[in-house]
Order: sequence, then C-alpha cells, then structure tokens
Amino acid sequence: MSTVVQVRGSAARVRDVVAVGRPAFWVVSIVPYYTGILLATHRLIPPFEEWPRLIVGAVVMGPLVWLAVLAVNDAYDLPSDRLNPRKAKSPLLDGRITLRAAKRLAFAAAVAAVGLSLHVGIVFALGVLLAVLLGYAYSVPPVRLKTRAGFDVAVNALALGAFGPLAGWAAINPDLSDFPWLMGLQGTLAAIGLYLPTTLADLAADRAAGYQTIAVRFGPRTTYLMGYAAWIAAAALSVILAATNTIIPRTMLPLELVMVPVLIAAYRKLIGPHQSFKGIITLATLFLLPCATFALTYTGVL
Repeated sequence: MSTVVQVRGSAARVRDVVAVGRPAFWVVSIVPYYTGILLATHRLIPPFEEWPRLIVGAVVMGPLVWLAVLAVNDAYDLPSDRLNPRKAKSPLLDGRITLRAAKRLAFAAAVAAVGLSLHVGIVFALGVLLAVLLGYAYSVPPVRLKTRAGFDVAVNALALGAFGPLAGWAAINPDLSDFPWLMGLQGTLAAIGLYLPTTLADLAADRAAGYQTIAVRFGPRTTYLMGYAAWIAAAALSVILAATNTIIPRTMLPLELVMVPVLIAAYRKLIGPHQSFKGIITLATLFLLPCATFALTYTGVL
C-alpha cells in the first residue's frame, strides 16, 4: 500500500511540474524552431542524420526553456496571480509547489536547457543561454522587464518571432550571416500582434498588483490598436515578400492576397480592448494556414 501511495505521490508531483511548464505553450516555440530548420534545409523533413540533435533542440526549446522561464515568472508574479482568475489552478497558488521549490525548479530547468543545448551546437547554446537570461530579467527584480512598459512586449515578441527561427537555423547551420532576417522581422511583428492582447487579458490583475505593463501604461484601446497595427504590418510585409519573390515564393501571392484581408478582419473580430485567450488562440490557429502553405511552397512540394 505504501508503495502505491508513493507512486501516486510521485505522479502527482510530476503533473504539478508539467503544469508549471504549461505544455500548451511548448508549440509556441517549437513551431518557430521548426520554421528555422525548414528555412535552413529547404526540406519539410530534415535529413535523418540531423534528427538526434534536432530532437534534443526541440526538448530544450519546448519543455526546458518554458519550465525555466515560467517557474521563475510564477514565483515573482504571486501578487498578481492571486488576483487573476485565469491563474486559479496554478500549483503555486494552492500550495502544491512552494515558492522555494519553484525557484529551484526554474534554476534546474535553466541549467538542463543550457547543458543539453551544447549537444546541438555552441551557437545554439549561446542563444538558449541568452533566452534564459532574458526570461530571468523579465521576471526577477530589480530588472523585472515585465513591469517596464514596452520592454515586456519586446522580450516576448523577439523571443517568439525572431529567436525561435534563429534557434532552428543555428541547429542546422551555426553561420547566421545567411539567415533571412526579413522573416525574423515578419515573425516579430506577428508576435507583437498576438502578444499584446495577452496583456489585456491580465490587465485587471496587473493593475491591481501595481505592475506597469504596456496595457496598464497605455490602456486597453491604445494597446489594442498597437497590436492591430503590428498585425497589419506583418501581413503587409508578407505580401511584399511574396510579390518580390523574396523568401516567400511568388506562387504564394494569390493566397496572400486572399488571406491577408481575412487575417486582418479576423483580428478585428476576435481581438478587442477587453480580451480573453480564446480569441487569441483562434486567431493563432487561423494564422497557421498561410504558414503551412509557405512551408509547402518554400520546400517545393507545391
């Protein structure tokens, strides 16, 4: 009986650790990571001999990096999380994980992420180290970029829109001089458009806790309009790239001309000054259609 109880207790602890790492977020970095691999190889499926390193890279970019940055974020966000209904089931709030354990968990995940990343390559590892340091700078005082309006957006948008593809590229080719930087710009603009509404979803809790996020600083309408402008800029840049046959194949131009108005209209319909995560998830899912088509045309499948 005691063995069964111990097994159940261990399984519960594992579930709590996984919950802190937010598995739903892993795809947010693994998809850009795969995009970088695709850009570097021009292949939907990378060469088989590269798979072991690339799988290690995916584990680093998904579970480990997210666990490192989210555990430390949860540890320092307790004042606002207690006021946020969206965080009601957080393992830290109900005592399943202590504050001290969360900090230790963040440190262990960060060390594991950087250590494993060395098996992928030194350039990749340096990027992972930078991402972890930025994650700590985002959450930990006195820097605490989360509470510095503008920096909160910059850290997240660059991490998702530019660092993800760069990491995938570096996993294949450590020479970054040939990286298609315009795709990094396009990804960063799209990430700004998708990230800003998340600050609106947490606006009430952040304001009550005294966190000077961009939504608290500028208010719901201005924050929404900044996100909408970034989304339109990302969509317009994709049309320009396709029209000039720069990175995005010109054969995608007809689809771009159809999808861009749809994506812009969808943003206006799904995203608003008073935001929930449901609309953000729906919009991000819709955005995957042109992304998937790009992958097929870039690799010559279509």
